Amino acid sequence: MNEYLRKGIKAFAVTATIEVVINLIINIVMELIGVKGFSSMSPEFRNMFPTNEIAMYANIFVYGFIGTIFAVGSFVFDIDRLGFIIQNIIYLVLTGTAIVGITVLVWQLHRYHMAMTCTIAGYGVTYLIIGIVEYRKLKEDIRQINESFCEEL
Repeated sequence: MNEYLRKGIKAFAVTATIEVVINLIINIVMELIGVKGFSSMSPEFRNMFPTNEIAMYANIFVYGFIGTIFAVGSFVFDIDRLGFIIQNIIYLVLTGTAIVGITVLVWQLHRYHMAMTCTIAGYGVTYLIIGIVEYRKLKEDIRQINESFCEEL
C-alpha cells in the first residue's frame, strides 16, 4: 500500500509540474502570436473561483490529482490472478471513469467539443503507453521464469 501512496505522490508532483510547464508554453506562444488575454482554462472553470490565480492553482491541483489516479490505479497490474487483458480493461474502466468524470464536471469539457476530443485522445495515448509498458514488463517476467525453469532442468 505504501508503494502506491509513494507512486501517487510522485505522480501528483510530476503531473502538476508538467501542467504548469505546458500551460506556460501555450500562454507564451499565444502572446507571441498576438492573442491577448488568452487563458488555457475554460471560462466556466475560471468563473468557479474568485480570482484567476486561485483558478490556476485549482487547475494545477486537478492535473496532479489525475496523475495520482493513474499511478494509484496501477495496483490492478499486481493482481496476478487476473490476465493481462482483464487487468488492462479494469484499469481503463477505473481510471477512465474517474478521470473523464473529473474533466467533464470540473472543466466543463462537454461544452467544448474539440477540447473534449483532444482530452479523450490524450487519455487514449496514455492508456496505450501504459499497456505497452505493462506488456513489456510481463514479457520480461515470463522470460525470467523460463530461464529459471530451464536452469533447473
